[in-house]
Amino acid sequence: MLLLDQRGTGRSTPATRQTLPLRGTPAEQAAYLSHFRADAIVRDCELVRAQVTGGRPWTVLGQSFGGFCVVIYLSYAPEGIATALITGGLPGLDADADAVYRAAYPRMERKTLAHYAPYPCDAEIAARVVAHLGAHEEVLPDGSTLTPAAFQQLGILLGSGDGSHRLHYLLEDAFVDTVDGPRLGDAFGERVAAVLSRAGSSLYTLLHESIYAQDGRATNWSAHRVLEEFPGFDAPAAVAAGAPVLLTGESVHPWILETQPALRPLRETANALAAHTGWGPLYDAERLARNAVPAAAAIYHHDLFVDTAHSLATARAIRGLRTWVTNEYEHDGVRAGGVVLDRLLRLARDA
Repeated sequence: MLLLDQRGTGRSTPATRQTLPLRGTPAEQAAYLSHFRADAIVRDCELVRAQVTGGRPWTVLGQSFGGFCVVIYLSYAPEGIATALITGGLPGLDADADAVYRAAYPRMERKTLAHYAPYPCDAEIAARVVAHLGAHEEVLPDGSTLTPAAFQQLGILLGSGDGSHRLHYLLEDAFVDTVDGPRLGDAFGERVAAVLSRAGSSLYTLLHESIYAQDGRATNWSAHRVLEEFPGFDAPAAVAAGAPVLLTGESVHPWILETQPALRPLRETANALAAHTGWGPLYDAERLARNAVPAAAAIYHHDLFVDTAHSLATARAIRGLRTWVTNEYEHDGVRAGGVVLDRLLRLARDA
């Protein structure tokens, strides 16, 4: 088994606030990072495969964004794949970033309300935290600033199998009494920072929206722009109106470049990538329609991060792809004791 450290991650050449200045100006850094998308990762895989297998095709497993990479692999180098397995990662073949987030925010709202149903006290705590942050500056132990919008990003926890319970136990110890009145506790701050920190994953912010860009247009901070179409996510306004605080999740926003210390030196680079035009197509629909590689995919019906409708449309577009649609697992279902992987292997082998 080979675990690939994609470009800029793990033991591959890192791309962080410390190393990117070696590439030159922010514009030059952005140009460099424009070669870090899934199509480049697939080309890397093909070079690695030649060394590891001697040229024989291999079985690939793609989880989440890894699944996006597998669909690109099937588009441009299917001869390198013996079997393709995908979990929680069937992308919309023609869904741009705006379409992705217009579908995502309603899911985030449903996930938030589903969390509050068994934990109504969490809705009260979330409202109290947002009100507190409107009146007090809170700096987390890692130096990042916790704003209402940053607090809302704790909704990313709701995309995992045990995430709702983790969020509940995180919120229950939010406040401590001090000589200056109630403040957010250090232990709470430390755990929040561990969830929200981008110190070890700068590329997540810098390149996340580019994974949906294919039509030459700039993404232009899509998640932030589209959020304006969903006023229910205005947390201070929700608290003032007695409405629940809705949480967000896998979305990036320009304000993160100010609240996260590890990202502040990369503000110009991030903005240059958001303004980048010329993103080319990632998928070959005609080739996928002729696919001959045995392939299977798990589609999680309540997936927070990947839209079910987009995934089902793509599943129909890939010839011979066998799917397992389930509501038993969340986005991280592949970690559930091998059940998902075993099911995908059986599907692919019976194809």
